Amino acid sequence: MSSQCTGETFGFFQAWLRSPLRVAAIAPSGRALARLITSEISRDTGPVIELGPGTGAFTRALITRGVRLMDLALIEFGSEFAVALQASYPAARTLWMDAAQLDSVELFDGEPAGATVSGLPLLSIAPRKVRAILMGAFDKMRPDGAFYQFTYGPRCPVPAHVLGSLGLEAERIGGTLANLPPAAVYRFRRINPHAPRRPAPAPHDAVS
Repeated sequence: MSSQCTGETFGFFQAWLRSPLRVAAIAPSGRALARLITSEISRDTGPVIELGPGTGAFTRALITRGVRLMDLALIEFGSEFAVALQASYPAARTLWMDAAQLDSVELFDGEPAGATVSGLPLLSIAPRKVRAILMGAFDKMRPDGAFYQFTYGPRCPVPAHVLGSLGLEAERIGGTLANLPPAAVYRFRRINPHAPRRPAPAPHDAVS
């Protein structure tokens, strides 16, 4: 294992010790998972939003896929990760913020993104906040944009009622046993790409 990987793993573990619910894993995502979650993305995808990039495992995979740094928006709530990402990828836009507040910022000079890649631990996030995260991401994407999410659980990490309220459908695109722990990746898309970009708010939709 390289010294960079060792340092990233130790830093990730320290972040997990400080906030286990926010980080939700004791080690950063592996290369196999990074390849899987970015497998449908290329330079032709256009701008890409990454939620919870952490140590940048998915970021590096996106760059390998041909995504330009200027076409990356890195949304990171952990200050230690945000500072490191800004230093490593100064040409990308790194925002230190809660992903549930995505609708409060403008990305890519208003150009819609083609995809969102999420490293957020959705299983440990309240459904109303998951809904806000998805709503914000889809509001920033083209009608045909896709949201990619990994999970350590056996089922889709977004409840069916949340998907239904947003007019989204989920499809499992693959899994990998090479990750620690093993993980699966889901793709979320609009059922009707021609529907209005922002659905009506659901009751009790406040973000905590």
